[in-house]
Parts: sequence; C-alpha cells; structure tokens
Amino acid sequence: MDIAVIGAGYVGLVAAVCLAKSGHMVTCIEKDKNKIEMMDRGHTPFFEESLDELLKTALMTERLDFKQALSEVKWPEIIIVAVGTPTLPGGRVDLSQVNMALAEIAGFSKPVTVVMKSTVTPGTGRRLKEKYLRNNNQQYVSNPEFLREGRAVYDWFNPDRIIIGGDRKAAGQLMEIYSDIDAPVILTDITSAEMIKYSSNAFLATKISFINEIANLCEYVGADIDDVTNGLGMDRRIGKDFLKAGLGYGGSCFPKDTRALDYLSSVNGYNFSLLRAVIDVNNKQKLRVIQKLRWVLGDISGRNVAVLGLAFKPGTDDIRESPALEIINLLAEEGVQVAVYDPVALPKACSHLLNHVICSDSAEQAISGSHAVILTTEWEQFIKLDWQKLKELMKEPYLIIDGRNCLPAEKLRQFGYRYIGIGRLAE
Repeated sequence: MDIAVIGAGYVGLVAAVCLAKSGHMVTCIEKDKNKIEMMDRGHTPFFEESLDELLKTALMTERLDFKQALSEVKWPEIIIVAVGTPTLPGGRVDLSQVNMALAEIAGFSKPVTVVMKSTVTPGTGRRLKEKYLRNNNQQYVSNPEFLREGRAVYDWFNPDRIIIGGDRKAAGQLMEIYSDIDAPVILTDITSAEMIKYSSNAFLATKISFINEIANLCEYVGADIDDVTNGLGMDRRIGKDFLKAGLGYGGSCFPKDTRALDYLSSVNGYNFSLLRAVIDVNNKQKLRVIQKLRWVLGDISGRNVAVLGLAFKPGTDDIRESPALEIINLLAEEGVQVAVYDPVALPKACSHLLNHVICSDSAEQAISGSHAVILTTEWEQFIKLDWQKLKELMKEPYLIIDGRNCLPAEKLRQFGYRYIGIGRLAE
C-alpha cells in the first residue's frame, strides 16, 4: 500500500520504518529539514534499538522516503498522523499539530483513510472527524500505539493487541497494514479506542505508584520490597510487570497521559481521586532520594555526588520527565557538586541541567572524588561496573543510593559501601 506518515518522532519514524520493512511504500513527512537530511543518510534523530539498521535497509530498498509537506506526496491510500501532543499547563493536551495535519488532509478530495496514532484524549477523534473530514471519501480511524521506548521495533511486530476504533469499512482497510502481524484485534468505536490507550497507561502508572508506596512502607516496618514484589507478582491476578520499586515513572507517556486524563475528568465534572493520588505519589517519590542522602550525609552543601543515568529508562535517550533531571537540579540548587553520566542521553540532557553540573565522559570520571553515588537509570553497563575498584575513587562514607534496586546490595556492602535501596532492608 501507499502510506504517508506525518511526523518523524518516536512513534512516526518507528511506524514508517516498520511499515517499509513489511513491504509498503512509505513517505514520512517531517518539517525539520535538518532531520530529513540526517534520516536520508540513514541516521535516526533519537536512539532506539535496531532502528538505524532498519532505516538504512528501507532507504536502500527505496520503500521509504522523506518529504517536508504532505503536498509533495503522491496521494496515499492511508495517512498516519503521528505528531506530538504535548501537555499544556493544567493538563490539557495541545492539539495544534494534530489540527494542522487534519486541516491539510481536509483540503484534498481524494479517498483516504486517516489513522490517528497521536495520543488524543477520549472524544477528540469524533470532534476531529466532524470538523475536518466531512467528505464521504475520507475515513477516520483511531489506532493507538503501545510501543515501549527501547523496545519499539519489537513491540510493533509483536503487539499484545491491535486496537482499531472506527467503522468496519475503514477498519478493514487498516488491517491490510497489519497483515504480517499475528495479534488479537479489537474493533470498537473511536472514543473507546482512545480510552483504551489512556486507561492502559493510567493503570500501569497506578501499579508503579502503588508498589513505590509499599516500598516506602517497607522501610518503616522492616520488610524487604524484593520479597514482597516476588510474592505479589506470583499472583496471576496481579502479575509481575510494573511492580518494580524505584524513583517513579517518567518518559513521554505516563506523566503526560495521567495529567491529561485527570484534566479530562475535571472538565467533565468527575473527580478522579485515585488518579490524582497516583500522580502525587510519583511526584514525591524522586524526592525520597534526596532525603536518604541527607539521612547519611547530614548537610549536603559542598558534598560531591555522582548521578549515573539521565534517560528516564535504559534503552533510550529520551529524557522527558526523567526523575534524574529533577534530582540533579535540586541537588545543585542546594550547593551539591554534582557530576553526571549516561551512556546515551548525555548530549540531550546537559542543556537541561544547571550550568555548574559536570557532564562526565564516563561513569568512572563522574564517580571520582564523590562522597555518594545515586543510580537513577538501570543501564546494564552500570550494573556490570567494577564496583570494588571504583570504591578507591570515592571518599567516605562511600554511599550508594540505588534508585532502581538493580545493584547487588550484599556484595556492595562487603566491598565497604554504605548501600541504600528503595524499600530494601537496611544494613
């Protein structure tokens, strides 16, 4: 099929490259000329596992090209909208890029199926269809994405389910682009498809905030969160996924979507108190790291602290809503000498940090001379560091605060570290 994808971000570029791999002819629309030049050379503007390789293959087979405007494209059968929908103050979703895309599509009278992959609040698609797509040849389908950053290509070809919101004619055409994917398909109306996306993310965010609250309670009563989550996760009604205590959720989806759902509830006259508690817990969780630092060091002004990890999760360079950035800047504001390192996200992150924060070239350089190390992203290379040797670079009290509970606590204590995790038993 001939497909156009509007937007070359985390969702749009993955969709375009994967559709090209499946044999479709794809044109990806991106306004930024510099990004187009980069992608035409086979380089992605963000880090995502195996995406560079697939992009080069798609370009080589001439199944993918890039344009700056939809008007430059031979009119396709399907147009996928994958533009940004950032959150405005108060939680409302900014639909300006979506509206611009739909307005441009509406200017053409040729038959087309518009597929909305941008995350829009429930009820938006119905209004967009009524406003822009009154031509009977123009169909609208809500087809939310459930791609994990760092695993997006895998998730595209191995989804848990495919959600399609729209009438059966439009849904049938859309199914052609998924003909090589084996997954359950749920056909529903537009608004229900949008609600599935939001409720999925809200539920997962709830599991994260819940287990962080349990971890915090474990610290007060003397329980071990690792044993607790193991016992919880064995219950098939609960499951192990997203039951990992830490610094809370970040990234482009959970913070934005929970705030947007809370806003949607408020403007419709409903008080979603559970969701607000989830958001509140997550906002406070990252601050507990600073509390732990004070418990051990006392006055933290003038102390040297290394922070390992800037991306909100391993496998990506995405720093949006990363707990690490807020922790680092709060420490720097309190007079802490902060050195940071991340194997992938460092170039993106440094411009978001206060000027006197030191961006290091390696984990060893960041750790050298530090009184404490805070691990904020569970990159595999951090776990595999020679921690016994690294202790020689540090100063007393040789404190490690493991914000992701990914380091071997007992071994580090044997090396002479003061180790503190999240909800783990104290030494």
